[in-house]
Amino acid sequence: MNKEDTVTRLLNNENESGELTQKAVTLLAEAGAVQGTLHLPGVRDAYRSRLEQVVLLAGQALGNAVESREAALLHWVLVQACAARAEDARYGAGQLSRGAQRAPTLEDCNDGWQRVEQIASTAEEAALAAAGFAQRLNTDKARAMALRAEVAAKSARKTVQERNLAYTFHADPGFSFGEGWYLAAAALFADLSIQIRPGAAHELQARRFLFDAGLDGALRPYRSRPASPKHLTHIIAEAFRADAQQAQGTLRSAFLGDESPSAPLRAWVDAKVGGTPEQKVLLWVRTGDHHVQRNTCFDELRQLSELVVNAGLSPIFFGDNVPRELVPPGAVNLTLCWKEPLFQGPDMRRAQLHLFEELRWHHGLVGQIGVTTAGMDGPALMGLPTLYLTQERNGRLGKWVGAVPGYQEVVREPGYFATICATLHQWQQCPPRIRQGYHSTAGHRSLAVTGIPW
Repeated sequence: MNKEDTVTRLLNNENESGELTQKAVTLLAEAGAVQGTLHLPGVRDAYRSRLEQVVLLAGQALGNAVESREAALLHWVLVQACAARAEDARYGAGQLSRGAQRAPTLEDCNDGWQRVEQIASTAEEAALAAAGFAQRLNTDKARAMALRAEVAAKSARKTVQERNLAYTFHADPGFSFGEGWYLAAAALFADLSIQIRPGAAHELQARRFLFDAGLDGALRPYRSRPASPKHLTHIIAEAFRADAQQAQGTLRSAFLGDESPSAPLRAWVDAKVGGTPEQKVLLWVRTGDHHVQRNTCFDELRQLSELVVNAGLSPIFFGDNVPRELVPPGAVNLTLCWKEPLFQGPDMRRAQLHLFEELRWHHGLVGQIGVTTAGMDGPALMGLPTLYLTQERNGRLGKWVGAVPGYQEVVREPGYFATICATLHQWQQCPPRIRQGYHSTAGHRSLAVTGIPW
């Protein structure tokens, strides 16, 4: 029997106000007895049910009460029950707000916050009722109880008002550099708010990137409990599914700007890569402390390198450090290059993207392979064909498969090397072509890729 049926039965069967009053008093005592165990499974739900029954029963009994003493008792019962409901709603609003803020999609997040708003309204209604019953009693204890309800209701409303709509753009080397790519991308598509922690090591570089991308107006003062980055990949996927060519054009225009890569960058790339004329594939290396289970396995990296070479391509190792013995003759080792001054200046983020562009259009880069590191996301969103390796299907990045052109997920299951091998041969046979001239300053805005069977 559900809660509503139970209350209906009580109201229909307990016709004498005295019996209703006694039942309300008993349920209130039972609710008070479990307050120390509300954290246990199922206890809080039962507690809330009792409080609702108390309010319903006491209200019914109050309408039938003929003695002033009974009415006063019921007023006191109702003050306590309404105050307890307000305080419970304050707790519920706080708990649900945390879950809503971490929801996997923006839609789920907004739905959760709508429920928080409803709970805050429940707290306010309970506090208002408690104040009315306390006024009738006109005692210090009743007023103190009503004040507690008012404080709880204001706290619940404050939870709603202080919702942080901004997403954090991490500018500290200890966080994922690559997350910035898809936060900026999602902000371009969905008009999101962005915050940067003051004093972060790369705060100025992050602000410069956002300014160059036309997102400086999205910046907000830094606050705690930011929106969850889980929403971002979903927002990007939706934009690409709606119009992939337009979405990619928007990002290329914002992230790459109107200027070609700088002369120092072109000279640096030519000195590092110019002696290897073969078409090339980036092999990403990840050896971080965060989510170490996602790090590169060097045995797998060796096999990937062999597959690249056997496909008639040349590997470029990129990312974290790699043992020298894993780099075959003729391969290029650009690991840790991102630490060089060329890629650590005020325009560090755009310089990295220009590095990939220079490799792509002047040095035969046809694709990239790596573990689920967010560093790959920047060039992937710019149109570089991508294979990311994962132990199991990735709920967040998997949304891009079939949406972002050339973006593929490879689960490590029997036969996955054959899948990689087939894709490498496809890249080798169908390298990307430029529709419009790369060298023109307007070329970055309208650059598009053809020739890859997405």
